Amino acid sequence: MLGAIIGDIVGSRFEFNNHRSKDFELFGSGCFATDDSIMTLAIAKAIMEATSLVKSANDHAGFYRELSRLTVENMQQLGRKYPNCGFGGRFYGWVFSDDPQPYNSFGNGAAMRVSPAAFSANSLEDAIARSEAVTRVTHNHPEGIKGANATTTAIFMARAGASKSQIGKEISEKYYPLNFKIDEIRETYHFNETCQETVPQAIQCFLESVSFEDAIRNAISIGGDSDTVAAITGSIAEAHYGVPEDIKEEALAYLDDELLAIYNKWVAFAPPCQSDSLKQ
Repeated sequence: MLGAIIGDIVGSRFEFNNHRSKDFELFGSGCFATDDSIMTLAIAKAIMEATSLVKSANDHAGFYRELSRLTVENMQQLGRKYPNCGFGGRFYGWVFSDDPQPYNSFGNGAAMRVSPAAFSANSLEDAIARSEAVTRVTHNHPEGIKGANATTTAIFMARAGASKSQIGKEISEKYYPLNFKIDEIRETYHFNETCQETVPQAIQCFLESVSFEDAIRNAISIGGDSDTVAAITGSIAEAHYGVPEDIKEEALAYLDDELLAIYNKWVAFAPPCQSDSLKQ
């Protein structure tokens, strides 16, 4: 989850002022935690609350049902405190609705906020079920679900120690053809808020990276919806590389007390070393 927050904050100042190069300061004037970070934290909070409420480990249906309910509750409650954080028009209406219903979206918001589903799951099957539970409350279009599930799959596989080639093969066979290179699209890739034109590009930015920081730089360098591309890339890169301490500390300084409290609870709930058990 931290990787998504870092990617979001780094990309926030480039969303409408693209920087098509890997040469830039990671954090600078204009950086802030956008809706990508805030909704990611809302989902993390929903997962923690659902885990606390559903005591039986075998009550999978009950857990996913509660997770969907709590996702709505937490995204609305937290989102209403940050009305100017960058919500899209339809999602803004959903956040402030008295009767929030799915609106058949396939926007990339489905993928940018889903990382807690992958970081909290104990199997790929569970990760996908969590992904769908937190996504379908808004993005119930098949392409919205697909984008969230592809991101979740890449993160979970990275957590479990899969190689980049294995991750790329899985994504290409089940979700999106990754038949391009970052250098080939850097000059022509344009702003696009759909899953189908954001998720594969973000995954490829991870696959071509050599470190966590390099993955974020790849994501920024292609332009487009920079904060969201980098959030998706960062969430996968965190699972594969971990996050350097200096980058972590600098990013967390952008979170206010309430957001930081959710993050700290999440670290206790799903610590980064959890991935080690999956890799054994």
